[in-house]
Amino acid sequence: MAVRQLKPTTPGTRHRIAPVFDNITTDRPHKGLTEGIHKSGGRNSHGRKTSRHRGGGHKRKYRVIDFKRNKFDIPAKVQTIEYDPNRTARIALLSYADGEKRYIIAPDKLNVGDTVKNSRQMMNPDVGCAMPLTNIPLGTVIHAVELNPGRGAQVCRSAGTNAQLVAKEGDYATIKLPSGEVRRVPSKCMATIGRTSNPDHFNTTGGKAGRSRWKGIRPQTRGVAMNPVDHPMGGGEGKASGGHPRSPWGQMAKGKKTRDRKKVSNKFIVRRRNAKK
Repeated sequence: MAVRQLKPTTPGTRHRIAPVFDNITTDRPHKGLTEGIHKSGGRNSHGRKTSRHRGGGHKRKYRVIDFKRNKFDIPAKVQTIEYDPNRTARIALLSYADGEKRYIIAPDKLNVGDTVKNSRQMMNPDVGCAMPLTNIPLGTVIHAVELNPGRGAQVCRSAGTNAQLVAKEGDYATIKLPSGEVRRVPSKCMATIGRTSNPDHFNTTGGKAGRSRWKGIRPQTRGVAMNPVDHPMGGGEGKASGGHPRSPWGQMAKGKKTRDRKKVSNKFIVRRRNAKK
């Protein structure tokens, strides 16, 4: 996976750094694993806007991803590597020996024709294979990790991310997350071997405002450009900085801790991501 600098034939391509889709093998998803998506436009069930700057966007189909990897001991062959508009990583279509097909988050360096397998037993840690943390060797790079057994993968699902298994003790395994946080996870949780695909995703640039509109992101007005009646950072003679960064409703930003001190999962965190070394 790589990126390419476009020739500046238009203002929108002058600073555009685009991805290269050289590993994509088809441009049409498997119809049996797609669903329609309802767009909320940032509004809740009462029609009130609860999330700003959302609306529009390109029409999409949702690809049903197998996050649980609960089809055990049946080998599957990678049929296609596909682009998914709903996530940053690529997805892979697996064709199992019994005829069933499922989508998974495609690991990096997984190719069409490769064989993967989900197993509860100890086996060779090949890229794309899924197994419980208790059967994975220490130091292995993993992704799509469960936090609760049977719930499905919740962490390390975006492009180019991975965790590392650093310890196993009793009923818990210790993993190091991409943020630097070290936390304990039940050993029965499933994880997939390897790093997620499309690691150069964060080296790309939009190049123009229209690309954000395609994603369903609407324009945002700066608080310092508003009047005092509209925003705490508005007003001022000339171009004032606006004071301390905060939301339109006065909540402080850039430094205010928002995590609940009494959150139940706090006891599983061994080392926080912002802890001093």
